[in-house]
Amino acid sequence: MESNKEKSMIRGGQFIVTETNPQDVFTPEDFSDEQKMMRESVQEFVDKEIVPHKERFEKKDYALTEEVMRKAGEMGFLGVAVPEEYDGLGMGFVSTMLVCDYISGATGSIATAFGAHTGIGTMPITLYGTEEQKKKYVPKLATGEWFGAYCLTEPGAGSDANSGKTKAELTADGKHYKINGQKMWISNAGFCSVFVVFARLEDDKNITGFIVENDPSNGISMGEEEHKLGIHASSTRQVFFNDCMVPVENMLAGRGEGFKIAMNALNVGRIKLAAACLDAQRRVITLATQYANDREQFNTPIAKFGAIRKKLAEMATNAYVGESASYRAAKDIENRIHKRQEDGATFAESELKGVEEFAIECSILKVAVSEDIQSCSDEGIQIYGGMGFSADAPMEAAWRDARISRIYEGTNEINRMLAVGMLVKKAMKGHVNLLEPAMAVGNELTSIPSFDTPDFSEPLSEEMDMIKKLKKVFLMVAGSAVQKFGPALEEHQQLLLAASDILIEIYMAESAILRTQKNIARTSVEAQKEQIAMSKFYLYNAVKIIQNRAEEGISGFAEGDEQRMMLMGLKRFTKYVNLPNIIELRNIIADKVTGENKYPFTMS
Repeated sequence: MESNKEKSMIRGGQFIVTETNPQDVFTPEDFSDEQKMMRESVQEFVDKEIVPHKERFEKKDYALTEEVMRKAGEMGFLGVAVPEEYDGLGMGFVSTMLVCDYISGATGSIATAFGAHTGIGTMPITLYGTEEQKKKYVPKLATGEWFGAYCLTEPGAGSDANSGKTKAELTADGKHYKINGQKMWISNAGFCSVFVVFARLEDDKNITGFIVENDPSNGISMGEEEHKLGIHASSTRQVFFNDCMVPVENMLAGRGEGFKIAMNALNVGRIKLAAACLDAQRRVITLATQYANDREQFNTPIAKFGAIRKKLAEMATNAYVGESASYRAAKDIENRIHKRQEDGATFAESELKGVEEFAIECSILKVAVSEDIQSCSDEGIQIYGGMGFSADAPMEAAWRDARISRIYEGTNEINRMLAVGMLVKKAMKGHVNLLEPAMAVGNELTSIPSFDTPDFSEPLSEEMDMIKKLKKVFLMVAGSAVQKFGPALEEHQQLLLAASDILIEIYMAESAILRTQKNIARTSVEAQKEQIAMSKFYLYNAVKIIQNRAEEGISGFAEGDEQRMMLMGLKRFTKYVNLPNIIELRNIIADKVTGENKYPFTMS
């Protein structure tokens, strides 16, 4: 018989065809005492080692970044995701998210150095390395004695990562590979000790990964530090390999497995990038709120003006929703990792398969949260007004640092298309049953709608009903598109982008509602008043986006009677029974934020 744990163990992407019980989601209010202590020590570290030196980071003090990273290593922060036998802390996936979240909020320079080192710099060796490779490299990386970097991108190979021209050639004596080529945008290049380098052997279809020690006498040279819009103190250089000799035992995994390594490293990177944008939002909201409460115009603090309150309410809502969705997915991944380990899989297999299972959610989060930090910092500038545009105030640096988030770890456009593409592939494999629910929605379109007035007396019950209906919108649009185009759907990028925005909004809105419902059950409706307001407010905006994107999609592949029927269905599935009072919801949220003079929704 299936245990309850088995039953509640959801598969990646399944959220779109199932109803999730609020008790089955993990929320930031579920952090253990150990996790709260970890969060406090990271916050203390950031407030002591990073915040006071903000100006030095903006002035490209690369040595300071390296120094802070060394100290982070001494504190154990670089080894949270590394098993204890390689000198790491061996903490669970949620704890690794937590550290990434809170260490990344004060400056994008450290966020990038930390993410590149602990994620794509260390994890490929931890997850794909042989026992000898792991023993040799991982302890040094986990403790910060050495730093790692990841060499994938080339001048001609960006989003098309497998098209790299860097070559690896076996030497005549069979003892080394000789690497030649050029890599660009390499984070941490200026102070790293070891690279994970991707190169092609002969005319292989796929690239191969290698562990390469950074030794300038071995044919490795670097370009100057790049001049960048943001993340000023993050070391970013081109790296050139000229007859660089790498011992054969330093090949990572097997020949031609590099593309797989690269893609799986990016899945972890994506959800961690979402986490890295969360505390940045909290900090921007807190600074903007404090400024708005202090700044007076027309003898009134600007925080009292409706135009400013609207901004603060929207910024806080997006941060709350981003937290809700990020930690929901992180715990789903952690559960899947534990399950595989219990079934006898190794740490590496469990971790890889656990994250890969939720690759759809990782892409959704990467897109949603990176776009939220951009709009949050943009509104932060606006609240500061003229001061916001000045480098003496904190907002312009936050805005510049935020901008890279939508590009690295796969652009948001690529991630949007991946999210829907992966879901369709899962449906084809039978891992997510999309076709039956899509057909059921098709039948519903031709049936007479019910005119009963539903009972929405329970808090957020209308919102949960709306989520069910929005899932029908996705199934209607995506289901029809798959029927129409089959595997050729991936050539219709604009259609994929429209479907993806529907998918993203559903996951984010549902996550916030589930978090709030879970917390109502353990506190009270009154205690969750603002969280209820944020959940309703986010959903209202999500409905508008979904209407717009679904209409665009339908117009792109349906005409005549079919189009008319689908548009009627869209209207039916996006219609509120009781339209929420949006201005009142914003005011409830803004009152709480300005009253506490900070982002107040992360429970301590």
